[in-house]
Amino acid sequence: MSPLKVVVGITGGIAAYKAVGVVRALVLGGHDVHVVPTDGALRFVGRPTLEAISRNPVHTDLYEGVAEVRHVAIGQSADLIVIAPATANAIAKLATGLADDLLGNTVLASEAPVVIAPAMHTEMWRHPATQANIAILRSRGVTVVGPAVGPLTGVDSGPGRMEEPDVIVAAALDRVAASGRRDLAGRRVVVTAGGTREPLDPVRFLGNRSSGKQGVAIAEAARSRGADVMLIAANLEIAEPAGCDIRRVSTALELQQAVTDAAKGADVVVMAAAVADYRPAAVSESKIKKDAGDSGLTLELVRNPDILAGLGRSPHDGTLLIGFAAETESDDEQLLALGRAKREAKGADLFVVNRVGWSEGFASDENRIVVIGRNGEIVTRVHGTKMSVADDIIDVVVSEMKTAAVAAPTTKEHEPT
Repeated sequence: MSPLKVVVGITGGIAAYKAVGVVRALVLGGHDVHVVPTDGALRFVGRPTLEAISRNPVHTDLYEGVAEVRHVAIGQSADLIVIAPATANAIAKLATGLADDLLGNTVLASEAPVVIAPAMHTEMWRHPATQANIAILRSRGVTVVGPAVGPLTGVDSGPGRMEEPDVIVAAALDRVAASGRRDLAGRRVVVTAGGTREPLDPVRFLGNRSSGKQGVAIAEAARSRGADVMLIAANLEIAEPAGCDIRRVSTALELQQAVTDAAKGADVVVMAAAVADYRPAAVSESKIKKDAGDSGLTLELVRNPDILAGLGRSPHDGTLLIGFAAETESDDEQLLALGRAKREAKGADLFVVNRVGWSEGFASDENRIVVIGRNGEIVTRVHGTKMSVADDIIDVVVSEMKTAAVAAPTTKEHEPT
């Protein structure tokens, strides 16, 4: 990647010390980094440190550099803006377009991609106001990295911890790399994401731990590269991506109907949702009660239809069908064998396999995948943020579509003799 002019905004949270790592990584990557801290940020990290690490002067005053119109010049010249940490207050100001400091003016004066790394206490992150502001920013194309789940200030722990610098930098550079490509312009892409839920009664369900992060990242990557994207969302635990046609479903049967209808005429179908294999044979209309002395509960389950296999068995010429399998197999060769067998059984053109467990795969911000091709060959192996993984999957999609276009027979019209 060519050197970029990057603005790193730092706001006033305890995680500001980790922003030094973001600045350093970008500088070591050969980029020209300009730090714009808020007054609150300078209570946590000193100006001399930021100037030494960034190798550039650090400005904070909105009314300095008037002759050079600094309050807009920094944003106008930026190729990328990264705000880490982004506090709840900073996110609210960004969402409403407030520009009462140099950082706010810089963002408003720029057309560069914006990447934010939220950091705050769990209650603040989950507050409806913060979630609404995040949704607004996503709808404007802002990339949100994290927050991670882990120790916070004091004894608190939970979602709200700022992602690590290397994760933030990787996601930011991926955003820039993807923003210049429009290789899916005019294509129709259908993506399923999240996890289905099968109701037991009005208050309980059988479900899984999928948050929908990987599927949403694939939808965002396809949209950023020009595709017309429909996202079939099953109980997402993250904000819906902007610029996509969203169809919300809950159960496996609802997802089956939605994707079967959407697949007609689609160029690409990506089955990234985690679909329940079974559902209760009967759903109670009222809450299932436990009786005194009751030793347990027996549930009768019936199999859900295999949605991917149904699509694979149906004629889908002109539609690239991509399946996903999340497995707990610890042996790499056995994991690949499972993926190859599933790809063949389900009739998918490409198959994405990843290992999941108590602490990997589901709900995390990183993923490690293998993409298996039509003949069982390994097309690619990828490990990184779910956004970078999504971009690599879309790279494979584009390559496959180009290959199919070259291989497709052409017909010539002959004039009558």
